[in-house]
Amino acid sequence: MKKVKKAVIPVAGFGTRFLPATKSQPKEMLPIVDRPVIHYVVEEAVSSGIETVILVTTQNKRAIEDYFDSNPELEEHLRKAGKIELLEKIRKISDMADFVYIRQKGPYGNGTPVLNAEHVVGNEPFAVLWGDDIMESKVPRLKQLIEVYEKYENPVLTAYPVDDEGTRRYGIIDGEKIEERVLKVRSILEKPGPEKAPSRIASLGGYILTPDIFGALKKTPPGKDNEVWLVDGIFNLAKKRPIYACLVEGRYYDVGSKAGWLKANISYALKNEGTVKEIKSYIKKLVEEGFEERQD
Repeated sequence: MKKVKKAVIPVAGFGTRFLPATKSQPKEMLPIVDRPVIHYVVEEAVSSGIETVILVTTQNKRAIEDYFDSNPELEEHLRKAGKIELLEKIRKISDMADFVYIRQKGPYGNGTPVLNAEHVVGNEPFAVLWGDDIMESKVPRLKQLIEVYEKYENPVLTAYPVDDEGTRRYGIIDGEKIEERVLKVRSILEKPGPEKAPSRIASLGGYILTPDIFGALKKTPPGKDNEVWLVDGIFNLAKKRPIYACLVEGRYYDVGSKAGWLKANISYALKNEGTVKEIKSYIKKLVEEGFEERQD
């Protein structure tokens, strides 16, 4: 069995939920404390054993390419200033993985960037992560998925428990539980609402896919909004082979939304030794003053 060593990360979206901030800056470069969102996504992949990171971009995402590139001028400045610890931290970024950049071509939809990466992925299983999803967990989310893939040797989706409101925001899995944290997927209902939801388990971003997904995607007609959707391709593939879902352990942040991004910043700031004391004090002050009374 071939190991999962490559990850595709689509980062070509406009980031409209963050306009006007994303008018000139990729949403994936918005900071979570002192690192951009995309750093956390790549870090998860690398911590899970990924060696090649394939970023599918557009002409407006050069900042992402620059971030993972070396910067000799900055490094020399830090060396001369004696900021050796910071210098080493900067140097490690470009050494995290082998980075491949592909310009997205084809129709809109999150299936297109996966197809664009076919020539780099080749005949291997691979991961797909979204550039605006973060999972805070002891064991990286992607590593949890890979462990299930290695056992069943079929595509694996991310499953995550949600409440009634979550059934209105996410696709909900209808599946058969075959292990404590593993489901065999029958179908996914897109935002069915609590009355029609078959479960309270959502399908989130994060996949382990087999190379036959490319053929399935090519046969997949445009779906919602006349776009090519990865989940539609996965269910074309499901006609030929089983699809599994791993109920991941961790805390999920949709940092492509304003509220999710703010929650992630607060959570990570409370774990950062440089910010934890001041943020705790500020939160305590807000509680004491009463959130509703603040006008500034």
